[in-house]
Amino acid sequence: MQVMRVRSNSSRLLGRRDIPRSAAGIGLVELMVVVTIISMIMLAAVPTYNRIQRKARASTVVNDFRVFAAVFQAHAHETGSWPPEAAVGVVPAGMSNNELKAESWQRVTPMGGQFDWDFNQVHPGGTSPGGRWRAAIGIASSPTSAVILDVELMKEIDRALDDGDLTTGSFRLGGDGGPLFILEP
Repeated sequence: MQVMRVRSNSSRLLGRRDIPRSAAGIGLVELMVVVTIISMIMLAAVPTYNRIQRKARASTVVNDFRVFAAVFQAHAHETGSWPPEAAVGVVPAGMSNNELKAESWQRVTPMGGQFDWDFNQVHPGGTSPGGRWRAAIGIASSPTSAVILDVELMKEIDRALDDGDLTTGSFRLGGDGGPLFILEP
């Protein structure tokens, strides 16, 4: 005797096997595979994105240091002396706003803080007696913005401006740990 199975045409479904594949959606395993793949892609992309951001910040700071150094050196050449000491973010006396581009000098840098003109200032360490430099451009914390001390960013800047060593050369760490670009030792 043969047993016959009869299918009813009722709307009641007897489990997932009776649901057409296209209407079943995606299963938990498929979803987990997709999430894992996306996680792996992000794991590779985030460090690359951070490296690109650091290079962009470093390039901006390097360019600013070079431009400001050229302006201060031209001023010293024309007048015979460096401008006097000024507070963080303040254009030194004797320099015109057009000459220094005051809006660039006073803005917050990509590493936080603002530019600071140092004339005859003492910074610990270095090759000059007592850590004194005659003329330097620094980035220092201001009331509106603190300097973010990212060692990798500082090394990137040092490689572009100087010798790649933050303890020697014309670009180094100042007394407060912030960047210092020495124009005249």
